[in-house]
Amino acid sequence: MNSISVLHIDLFQAGKNPSDFYFNTMKNHLVVGHKHIEKPHRHDFYAAVLFTKGIGIHEIDFQKYDVSEGSLFFLSPGQIHSWELSEDIDGYIFFCSQEYYEMHYVNQKLRNFPFFGSVSFPRKLQLDAEELLKNIHLFQELGKEHERKDIMKDGFILSLMSQVFINATRLFTKDFDVQASSAGLSYFKHYQDFESLVEQHFTEQKSIAYYANLLGISSKHLNRIAQTVVQKTATEVITERVVLEAKRMLMYLDESLVEIAFRLGYEEYSYFVRVFRKSSGMTPTQFMRKYKA
Repeated sequence: MNSISVLHIDLFQAGKNPSDFYFNTMKNHLVVGHKHIEKPHRHDFYAAVLFTKGIGIHEIDFQKYDVSEGSLFFLSPGQIHSWELSEDIDGYIFFCSQEYYEMHYVNQKLRNFPFFGSVSFPRKLQLDAEELLKNIHLFQELGKEHERKDIMKDGFILSLMSQVFINATRLFTKDFDVQASSAGLSYFKHYQDFESLVEQHFTEQKSIAYYANLLGISSKHLNRIAQTVVQKTATEVITERVVLEAKRMLMYLDESLVEIAFRLGYEEYSYFVRVFRKSSGMTPTQFMRKYKA
């Protein structure tokens, strides 16, 4: 069974001093990292990619996204991704470690940004002309600062990254009606707390009531929150996280399907298969045939 490689930032910085931050144009990045990124792989860092030219397909955790001018992507550690890009592709890309960002922003965790912490949020924004220009400017400023050796360089880089992340969060959430009122902001905060709890307990606990109880709200209200923020039921959110982990395990663990089902909290393998098929549209065996051919 093929394993999925885990890439580290220093792989892309040959001949340079190791750093917890990396920046490049997409054209140069593909030259530097081609031997590492031509196959499906994972990172141990956070990444943002802005495409300004070209087309293609970017697959993240088994979901395919179109790539075109104005496509902005965010990747979290552990996600499996790959891409097929046209020869004229260009844009900008940066990586950072969790430690690099959070040692400066003690009260701001990267997982609090929905595109990093939520499996239910899409990983792509398609920017309009105005937002594209705004982000091009931010990415270009990041690139310039990365090359400088001025005082407080890291602080400036972090402030520019935060502008990218905060602006993207506003764009991601503008259609979910979670910003207009204190009630809406409360919904968004509750949803973040819900997904954080799911991340901790999804292999053992799949009941809405369990998470609602931890949050101090009713199951009905938790469902309302999930429907408002991501247009999914709370059960769908839990199931999607379980199935995503199953897909990752199928890709890089040398274990039987029965063993994987048991590790994910399913004593009855046939029930696990039904859950997997309902969520992904294929059985675990069909999934492996598709992605490990």
